[in-house]
Amino acid sequence: MERGTAIPLPRSAWLRAVALLVASFVAVAAMALQVRPGSEIVAVVFPPWWSTQRSMLAAGSADAAIVRATAVPSLLVVRPDRTNGMARLRQAGAWFAIDPQAIAACFSR
Repeated sequence: MERGTAIPLPRSAWLRAVALLVASFVAVAAMALQVRPGSEIVAVVFPPWWSTQRSMLAAGSADAAIVRATAVPSLLVVRPDRTNGMARLRQAGAWFAIDPQAIAACFSR
């Protein structure tokens, strides 16, 4: 037997491994960042190319009270209106809402 001859893995094996890693990361992040039931304050994510001003105007048009801005211009911590507030934020352009405590350390100024 000769040493030093490794059997190369096909490229598709690496792609599957990377895809599984990305999928598991997304699944864990989705579970960790979920908004808790009954939360009055949420962090909303607007499109990343939006400025802070545009994100604040969109949140204001949905009657959401802005609690604070973050270091990321398209991520705001807001208190949505009690009547259909999350639906209005989505109509104003918000992609999704996450737990503000989960992002507090990462995205504060």
